Amino acid sequence: MPGALSHIRVLDLSRVLAGPWAAQNLADLGAEVIKVERPGAGDDTRGWGPPWLKDGAGKDTTESAYFLSVNRNKKSITIDIGKPQGQAIVRELAAKSDVLIENYKVGTLKRYGLAYEDLKPLNPGLVYCSVTGFGQDGPYAQRPGYDFIFQGMGGLMSITGERDDYPGGGPQKVGIAITDVLTGMYASLAVAAALTHRERTGQGQYIDTALLDTIVAFNANQIVSFFASGRIPIRWGNAHPQVVPYEVFAVADGHIILAVGNDGQFKRFCKEAGCPDLAEEARFATMSQRIIHRRELIPILSDVMRQRTKQDWLDALESATVPCGPINNMKELFEDAQVRHRGLRVDMPHPLGGSAPVVASPMRMSGTPVEYRLAPPMLGQHNEEVMKGLLGKSDAELHALRDAGVI
Repeated sequence: MPGALSHIRVLDLSRVLAGPWAAQNLADLGAEVIKVERPGAGDDTRGWGPPWLKDGAGKDTTESAYFLSVNRNKKSITIDIGKPQGQAIVRELAAKSDVLIENYKVGTLKRYGLAYEDLKPLNPGLVYCSVTGFGQDGPYAQRPGYDFIFQGMGGLMSITGERDDYPGGGPQKVGIAITDVLTGMYASLAVAAALTHRERTGQGQYIDTALLDTIVAFNANQIVSFFASGRIPIRWGNAHPQVVPYEVFAVADGHIILAVGNDGQFKRFCKEAGCPDLAEEARFATMSQRIIHRRELIPILSDVMRQRTKQDWLDALESATVPCGPINNMKELFEDAQVRHRGLRVDMPHPLGGSAPVVASPMRMSGTPVEYRLAPPMLGQHNEEVMKGLLGKSDAELHALRDAGVI
């Protein structure tokens, strides 16, 4: 079956992470995605190495692992949109596209005649999605911004990290650029919704997606708890404010996660751990009492957990249906039986030889499954295919555009 979006063409004017993530989601669902990059340089992330893709001989190429992670299933063309000829080509492409995604600073594309208002008359059905730090309006609209800044400004770091009264306490960022990734997810969802609206009305629309808005929305339950109680949420490290024990414990050869969600599970844990009397103590018998007496219980459990190895605990607790889990590094993650079974690593043949390893899409669809059609493209790899096949440019026109540095 063709992909769910195989009838859709996306013009991807974005770079780095949030916009490319949105475009890759659409590409995975079957859309034809044409990625527009700067001649000679390309997407900033092409140079964000090492690590680099290995060629067929095992040698480093100039294709960064970062770029590979968010640009599969796309075609790459190069256009200098700062030049009038380049702007004209983008307008031609937009007229033949269903979606345009861009993450330029507010007002940049308007100066080039490539804003939504400029392109809508050429293609009333165009879904135009802008991804910026602070949105298209407001006192901060012109500010640049990076994921790290939004994790702090948007409240996430105020609840992430060890508790202030514990060793190492203080705010921490999440280990990936989570604001960018989430914004890309919201953007692709909004695009899909806009396309559904267009099927009913024939009209496209403008989508204003902001990283700040996204990270605030992501904090939803913590924020609404604050709205309801007036109490400012705090950092709990690996612990949980309403569930005990629910945190990381050191074991004889590493660490595991213990996540005891109810009193029955706690009794089974204590029996398996060789301390059944602990579950009968009034201080610990119920969740509410374990929360109140957290500082007494956790040191006791810490001593118990150190007596056995990680695998011993995991096997024993899983048999007793007590929720637990390992803390895998990336190597261990892809050695896991379930991860291997789900096929979460995909190796795609690359034009430079060898293969490009990518992480599989989590979207599992029975009728229109995700396909891995195109390896992350080399810079300008599809110039001729798109310019001649889609726009009807002649060889002479292509030569002239190259000579002028437009492509």
